[in-house]
Amino acid sequence: MLRLLVIAVISVLFSVACTTTGAPSSAGSVAAAGANGTQAQSQDQTGGFEPALAPSYRLGAGDQVRIIVFGEEDLSGEFFVDGSGMVSLPLIGEAPAAGKTLAEFRAELEARLSDGYLNDPRVSAEVLNYRPFYILGEVEESGEYPYTDGLTVMNAVARAGGFTYRANTRVVFIKRANTEAEVEVPLTAIVRVMPGDTIRIAERFF
Repeated sequence: MLRLLVIAVISVLFSVACTTTGAPSSAGSVAAAGANGTQAQSQDQTGGFEPALAPSYRLGAGDQVRIIVFGEEDLSGEFFVDGSGMVSLPLIGEAPAAGKTLAEFRAELEARLSDGYLNDPRVSAEVLNYRPFYILGEVEESGEYPYTDGLTVMNAVARAGGFTYRANTRVVFIKRANTEAEVEVPLTAIVRVMPGDTIRIAERFF
């Protein structure tokens, strides 16, 4: 009789422990689903131009880069990406840069240098100055402006003297560099600008 009572108590305690352990897992799943839903909603509202969703930066004509080949001072320096998307470097000549991320560009240089020039070359690269952005339409001073890291559309409009009284302040049209079409994006304080972008502020209809 005592043995049966002990077995029953152990069974009850085991059931309670399993229920308690399972609860946080369920709550965690709900929280994760909510976070994913919020991120998807944020992306939808900004057309993929929200800061956390901005694409990895790719080099383009007009960018100035600093390249350091460790242990090889004569091969290091500051260089521009030219109009054909190439960077002219000592020893290896022209290297393709346009359309590549910094990581891809570094890998390209290391591969070129290791091909009969250096043993196990180590290269670092960083962008010193980005190519400019362009803004036109219903702003006071449309034109070309230097890009700074973290630039938003609202920053760009401020540089261009602000909106005109005819400006549509609800949406903005952005054409990314190396793309054919502009994209209409809701105009919020977090919409990012990338180097080489063309921003158009449209006229509102009364």
